[in-house]
Amino acid sequence: MRPLTRAAAFALGAVAGSLADARFADPRRGHPVALFGSAAGRLERRIWRDDRAVGAAYTALCVGTVTAGALAAERLLGRRLPGRAALAAAATWTVLGGTSLTREARTIGRSLAAGDLTAARARLPHLCGRDPSALDEQQVARAVVESVAENTADAVVNALVWGAVAGTPGLLAFRAVNTLDAMVGHRSPRHTRFGWASARLDDVAGWPGARLTALLTVAAAPEPRTAWRVWRRDGSAHPSPNAGQAEAAFAGAIGVRLGGTLHYGDRVEHRPVLGAELRPVGVDDIERACQLSRRVGALALGTTVAGHLLLRAVLGRRGRA
Repeated sequence: MRPLTRAAAFALGAVAGSLADARFADPRRGHPVALFGSAAGRLERRIWRDDRAVGAAYTALCVGTVTAGALAAERLLGRRLPGRAALAAAATWTVLGGTSLTREARTIGRSLAAGDLTAARARLPHLCGRDPSALDEQQVARAVVESVAENTADAVVNALVWGAVAGTPGLLAFRAVNTLDAMVGHRSPRHTRFGWASARLDDVAGWPGARLTALLTVAAAPEPRTAWRVWRRDGSAHPSPNAGQAEAAFAGAIGVRLGGTLHYGDRVEHRPVLGAELRPVGVDDIERACQLSRRVGALALGTTVAGHLLLRAVLGRRGRA
């Protein structure tokens, strides 16, 4: 069977899965990513040691199991293209989180617009890990816009990029990597060493998608020149090698200033300002960020599906040469 035919099945499934995410968002119960997280959490509690090697083995086991399962499912389906398309659709719906992301952001935006700062603060931990207790209206709005920007890359574009490269196994492997980073990749006394491999692997896996996110943000921006300028100037100033790319591009695209001091419980971070010459974030900018995120997601779907078809066609020709 020609690789392009299987590629077409994956492309159809990716589009169907993206439409399912747009229509239904994430299931509230029994989400496969949540089930993976629960299993990975139980394993972490069993094998944890304050040791990088143990953490690396943990990361390899978790990601390897997911990837092997996806490969086995594809092998089992073989030439049954409708089944392969259905598998790709289910995987795409599983890994994408763009609709849930914008729904959460808009929920917080509505609370702020209604003057209910308490409700907005209470909802913010559903979107990011910052301590909301001392944040004012503008700071909550900034946290939401930054989270929408970063998670547009993590929850949408990055997964699609790895789907373009490696099909359904690529989709699921990236989501496993990103989930582990959220669980153990942060800088805490327990996970500084154990989570090192998960954090570094997420940095590597997120590198291409973060830059594609920034490029697509420029393409979707009302003011592309400003988005380009702020991205190219400030994108690398962020302490994360990937998050700053999307955040800087979003800052320029929306025309707002992002970055600055952040509070994560007892930990305080003073990050560089992105778009220092632009205005502060307002409540209305949450909706602008959500609309931009949806446009970027649509562009990413088209780009990565086309890229997957092209890549499989090229590899197919080489295989027949």
